[in-house]
Amino acid sequence: MPDPLQCGLFLIMAFVLAGLLQSVWLGSRVSQVLAIPLDGGRTFRGRPILGENKTLRGFVVMIPAAALAFAAVAIVVSLPQGVPPPTLWQLTPAGYAALGAWAGFGFMAGELPNSFVKRRFGILPGQAPASSLTAAICFTIDRTDSIVGMLAAVTVAVPTRWTTWVLVLIVGPSIHWLFSWWLFRLGVKRRPS
Repeated sequence: MPDPLQCGLFLIMAFVLAGLLQSVWLGSRVSQVLAIPLDGGRTFRGRPILGENKTLRGFVVMIPAAALAFAAVAIVVSLPQGVPPPTLWQLTPAGYAALGAWAGFGFMAGELPNSFVKRRFGILPGQAPASSLTAAICFTIDRTDSIVGMLAAVTVAVPTRWTTWVLVLIVGPSIHWLFSWWLFRLGVKRRPS
């Protein structure tokens, strides 16, 4: 089994790179061409299925960005020996790219159940719930849902210890919040949380 700390740090580094690429993409005018709602504007019981904020443009960049970031980080950490250190998954750069694409898909898909549930409760896309308790719960879920989706995807593909999950779930939400704040500053999001 690979070292859980090293794997967790690898995932964090790769997703920081992928997140930077996604932030630049989402902040660009060109990305607006793909601001097509994933639910196609359909409703379920009179409310949007996912809402206007869950669009194709996020998936279009995160999956290849994560593939590129995983391959790049793997190449960098493999430089001394020419192969990944024994503390990481023993994959080729192409294997890391495939793992990254799958992890990127998991990251994006992990947000969808949360959006579906929030629409059922009448919480509008990009808006905070009225209740303080509900707002705190939503804030926590918003910071962790995509991370859990990514970790689940990675765990399906390669051996991943529970301690890797703990590390990424402790560090990841803070990084996720920083990206949300940055997207707010870029004008991509309506609120910084």
